[in-house]
Amino acid sequence: MSTPHEDDDLAPTTTPGYKPTAVKSVDEYAQLDANDESLNRWKASLGIVPGAAAPATGPKLTMLTLELHSATLPPGKSIIINLSDTSHLDEIKKSPINIKEGVEYNVRITFQINHSIVTGLRYIQVVKRSGIKVDKLEQMLGSYGPSQTGEPYKKDFEPDESPSGMIARSGTYNVRSRVIDDDNIVYIDFEWAFKLTKEW
Repeated sequence: MSTPHEDDDLAPTTTPGYKPTAVKSVDEYAQLDANDESLNRWKASLGIVPGAAAPATGPKLTMLTLELHSATLPPGKSIIINLSDTSHLDEIKKSPINIKEGVEYNVRITFQINHSIVTGLRYIQVVKRSGIKVDKLEQMLGSYGPSQTGEPYKKDFEPDESPSGMIARSGTYNVRSRVIDDDNIVYIDFEWAFKLTKEW
């Protein structure tokens, strides 16, 4: 169970004076300023065309995977957390992932937009060791409509370098991750863990 302070850590940053617009359906967006050519190009890039809306049933967004990529990973080795089946999320935090110390890596998330428009989507994670916050990441993902091809969306984060040294290798790092949009809809909130090791 999270405490109010932990939820504050996972709250998205806000821009003073910015207020998200009212939630609209795909068809409402398609009809909005229909004569504006540049707006129509932007809407088309999100798959917003009149009559193309999928039935609005179930969640707007489904998280599929969170992956770690590194050129230093041994051939054939992959680190993928399956998020499409939430029944095993409790097990994820009990089985820390091994991450090699001092290597460059990047995170990729994969998700599916099922219907409607999702605006201001962002990924937030807080890393703690022994209950003390050691890192926070907030990654803006953007705005999306349902994929015209049915293919999931993939977002690669900027490369980062894992810490190194004996102190960094001691203990387990606990991570809480959240995907949230401009309307403060939380699509997934889960915990996982990792350890820094000398080898993958």
